[in-house]
Amino acid sequence: MKVNELQPRKNATVTVKVVNKGEAKQVMSKDGSSHKVADVLVGDETGSILFSVWDDNIDNVSEGDVIDVTDGYVTVVRGSMRLTLGRQGKMEKTDKTIDNVNTENNLSNKQVEDNYRPRRFNSRRF
Repeated sequence: MKVNELQPRKNATVTVKVVNKGEAKQVMSKDGSSHKVADVLVGDETGSILFSVWDDNIDNVSEGDVIDVTDGYVTVVRGSMRLTLGRQGKMEKTDKTIDNVNTENNLSNKQVEDNYRPRRFNSRRF
């Protein structure tokens, strides 16, 4: 799969090059635990996207690295697509090469309609 083929709320297996690594920020999860997250601009010759990298994985990514993301997931954050590892995803450095990254086609800069609503189950008993 190529970056320009990524779709909101879909699984993603893609090889990307790290263009820019942002500073890690502390965030609180819904359960009150503290985590670090960094936005990393990644891409290939077809486009680029922000990759949200969490906790220990932040130190495993450097500018210029080429990484394989397997079973990742494309989320939508405030109308912007982001690549993430999700629950099942994995990432690892690879010897593959990507010479040019198309940062002009940044999928995270495009507004995306997000009509997704989590399914709520009715807890009433009949």
